[in-house]
Amino acid sequence: MSGDIQVVHIAGARPNFPKAAPVIRALADRGIRQHLVHTGQHYDERMSDVFFRQLGLPEPDQNLAVGSGSHASQTGETMVRLEALFRESRPRLVVVYGDVNSTLAAALVAAKLTIPIAHVEAGLRSFNRSMPEEINRLVTDRLADLLFATSPDALVHLGNEGIAAEKVFFVGNPMIDTLLANLHLFEASAIGRQLNLPDQYAVATLHRPANVDDPGDAAELVKVMHGVADRIQVVVPLHPRGRENLAHAGFFRHPGIRVIDPLGYIEFLSLVRGARAVVTDSGGVQEETTVLGVPCLTLRAETERPVTISHGTNRLVTREELVESVTGLLSAERRTDGWPVPPLWDGRAGERIAEVIARFVGTD
Repeated sequence: MSGDIQVVHIAGARPNFPKAAPVIRALADRGIRQHLVHTGQHYDERMSDVFFRQLGLPEPDQNLAVGSGSHASQTGETMVRLEALFRESRPRLVVVYGDVNSTLAAALVAAKLTIPIAHVEAGLRSFNRSMPEEINRLVTDRLADLLFATSPDALVHLGNEGIAAEKVFFVGNPMIDTLLANLHLFEASAIGRQLNLPDQYAVATLHRPANVDDPGDAAELVKVMHGVADRIQVVVPLHPRGRENLAHAGFFRHPGIRVIDPLGYIEFLSLVRGARAVVTDSGGVQEETTVLGVPCLTLRAETERPVTISHGTNRLVTREELVESVTGLLSAERRTDGWPVPPLWDGRAGERIAEVIARFVGTD
């Protein structure tokens, strides 16, 4: 890594890539010298590399190939490798995205080396500290010098936590920039033919520890998902996390459950666009379904993205409520008059972020 880099971006897991793409593109348009580091937290080709190709991202300048492991080992190994890179390059700004372990690791290393930090997607809170992501969010926001908020509730949280207002910028959601830029490529009929799907199907993405790590929780989840599959075929691009527990609990045995490997960005959102409903415990899917107008049932007790409930298609449900909720969606008329879109989710968040960063690093 050369010593004339102004901005280093840290991407480590699948959700980071669609958030980073519009920011990198907008900074390139301003002539900002950038370096993209892939930590390798997600290392399967379908979980990371395909995103670089489909989103038009440059190949990472560096791949740390950290791989999987416990939260401590993954975060620690990422910190060790990033420290060497940051000491060599001394960038003017490190940009981190979302709430994964790579985000926390980069923020800690940069802070200890007195390198300024920008956090894209700052201020989101579930208020559930049993979620590793919540700890990552809290620490990263406390250390950040520039905090880019995607929704009004995030501004409130940051203010309540005493973050100085001059550090906080309401910019909208860069992940939605990526979605809107690729909307014309999301062909539900094409992915339906490719996977030989019926006209009516649901999509499920399930990987949170609270749903899949404990064998008892996994067994309960399997029971209710089989109840959903009694009513509609469920297509499940299955994350590696929890696969063994779900398999042991009999997840794959229902003929209405169709488990497939993780999909690329365009293929996955094509699948979601054609779905009658989505069942998820993922944060990003709540946002994507909101813009695509697909009913979303989030199998969690809380969400760090409440704007997807107040301005979108999302609803929180318990396991006990899930089958009834899906049944209700299937019996209701599909809404065709659109959904309210959260403020500034207009496809220009990357440009707003780039404007602030350019001023910060001294090019504007």
